[in-house]
Amino acid sequence: MLSRLTAATLSTGLATFALLYAPQAVLPQIAEEFSLEPGSASLAVSAATGALAIAVIPCSILADRIGRRRMIVWSVLAAAIIGLLIPLAPTYPAFLALRVLQGLATAGIPAVAMAYLADEARAVGAAIGALIAGNSAGGMIGRLLTGMATDWAGWRGALALVAAFSLVCAIITAVYLPTGKPATRRERGLKSALTDPVLLAQYAVAALGMAAFVSLFNVITFRLDLPPSLASLVFLAYAAGGASSALAGRLTDRHGRAAIALAAIAVTAAGALTTLPDNLIAITLGLVVFTGGFFATHAVASAWVGARATAKGAASGVHLFAYYLGSSVGGTAGSTAYQAWGWSGLIALVTGWLAVAAIAVRTAQKSSGTVAGGPASKVVSPSIGSVTGPDTTDSPTERTSAGTSTTSATGNVSPP
Repeated sequence: MLSRLTAATLSTGLATFALLYAPQAVLPQIAEEFSLEPGSASLAVSAATGALAIAVIPCSILADRIGRRRMIVWSVLAAAIIGLLIPLAPTYPAFLALRVLQGLATAGIPAVAMAYLADEARAVGAAIGALIAGNSAGGMIGRLLTGMATDWAGWRGALALVAAFSLVCAIITAVYLPTGKPATRRERGLKSALTDPVLLAQYAVAALGMAAFVSLFNVITFRLDLPPSLASLVFLAYAAGGASSALAGRLTDRHGRAAIALAAIAVTAAGALTTLPDNLIAITLGLVVFTGGFFATHAVASAWVGARATAKGAASGVHLFAYYLGSSVGGTAGSTAYQAWGWSGLIALVTGWLAVAAIAVRTAQKSSGTVAGGPASKVVSPSIGSVTGPDTTDSPTERTSAGTSTTSATGNVSPP
């Protein structure tokens, strides 16, 4: 039987990501009603994720004053209530304004959830696992439920249904989430989080990878041109993410972060290229491979941030900002590329982003003194004059395993 904390945590994840990405499954229908091109329609997703990116660090600061539990409960309830208003929007600008408000409300959850669980849970790993499971399942359920319901309820009714589901989850969170301990003084160190080249590389990987991921899923329903109930089935590809991120963790312990990150990026690019033929089987297979590669890449990069950072709270906030900024700006840029150049143009843009992400990983590898294929990252001892110090040794933070590591200090969660 689920504990109160586990039930509340799972419900929080389900509600948050169901609300955040539900419109992605019905972008063609939204575009048709408001006479939009794909690039403009993609703002239905980007408006919320962009607002979240901007608000995530301020929300983490505010939570220290009002309490983390209060921040989580208020955030999930407000996001669900706004979700009930979105289907009533009479115009597209009104729709986008409500989505911005929903993104601002949602920001309070990723900003403090990991820190809250680290303080409150007896079994921290299990609690964080429940949150991550809720995040992943919520992202998939929100898209599937919206797509399936649109055929008989219209896109407005479908979004209302997701909002009602999320409100039930939010109420469970409010009832069952335990009263939190007083927040401790915030860790300082934003300068180190913004000047370490290894961390900067991971922020780039987060932004570019998420830009590629959201771009493809923003427009895949436009390309398939199928009834929403059938087109939404492509989001079942998300199931590949759990397996691939776990595998990435195991392989990283053996071969090192850089090697596995590069391999995961290559798999992501291969999946994108596989979708080029106008063949439903090839498109489906490509999306599964693409999704698995992205989740693995994100898992390694997230754990790398947690292991590398000295000011972990600051680094976590910047990493989340980069992640959701990539979703917002990159998602719209990719949709605009599809509008201008078609699917092949989008794939060219996406593979270009992934190539830059691979360069960022190589930069991080060189900056941290890692050796591709080595079991762990290495730090070269400083030299004095022309005399080199002792042989390379494992840095304590760099020895932290990657992949599915859910270090509470990182504050990172699985992608939606």
